[in-house]
Amino acid sequence: LNKPLWRLRMMLLDVIYFILRNSVRVVMRPRTKPIDGELVLITGSGGGLGRLFAQEFTKHGAEVVLWDINGTLNEQTAKLVREMGGKAHTYTVDVTNREDVYRNAELVRKDLGRDVTMLVNNAGVVAGERMLDCPDELIERTMKVNCHALFWTVKAFLPQMKAQNHGHIITIASILGLFSTACDYCASKFAAVGFHESLAHELLTEEFEGVKTTLVCPYIVDTGMFEGCKIREEVELLLPPLEPQYCVEQAMNAILIDQPLVCIPRLTYLYTFILTRDYTVFLCTSIA
Repeated sequence: LNKPLWRLRMMLLDVIYFILRNSVRVVMRPRTKPIDGELVLITGSGGGLGRLFAQEFTKHGAEVVLWDINGTLNEQTAKLVREMGGKAHTYTVDVTNREDVYRNAELVRKDLGRDVTMLVNNAGVVAGERMLDCPDELIERTMKVNCHALFWTVKAFLPQMKAQNHGHIITIASILGLFSTACDYCASKFAAVGFHESLAHELLTEEFEGVKTTLVCPYIVDTGMFEGCKIREEVELLLPPLEPQYCVEQAMNAILIDQPLVCIPRLTYLYTFILTRDYTVFLCTSIA
């Protein structure tokens, strides 16, 4: 039996296994974990998905730490959380500045007397320009916020999670990290996906089973961040922009069952499957 054919058969067995496993999960949905009492830090919490995540975590009894570069908007989020009866702590932080991240991480530990147990890397920006039309400064800003900041926040909070073998890191990436469209944004989100997958693999190999990871890959969300960006009509008919509340609720459903990856909407899973399948078949036919 030649190697390419053997690999192809193994791929088909994997596909059958995952189909059967996911079919069982549809019927027997995993039990959701309680997060009441968890200390959840959310970046980019001044509006959009970050604000909605703060409210959703509060609904489930978590205490939230809100990081945003805009202090005024961040306080508005905190007010909404407190009106729900929740606890919110605000910090004005530039997540692209690693010294600012590390300093505020220590301040959170000092102020609250406890460690962050769940980290939601949500902060993001988009320029929405073609590569040659996009100013260099905007490209740098996009990469720093959407990619580099992930390194600084994870380095600030992961050691304590490892020490307790308890924690959860959530990366809000984008399905556009797998599409080839707006160059700067897609490149930054592709980097975010790669960062998260590498982190998850590292935790797995080091056997930190208590530190969970969830990669959230939504399609375009109607938060205003993509205002001015045009979607081809034939694509928009099939995939209109997502409602923010729906996006956050779907993400929360995945987080609460420790799901490693969630693509929103479900239709986008098809694209990720096609990518994986094409790549696997390429390997099977190219390596003899």
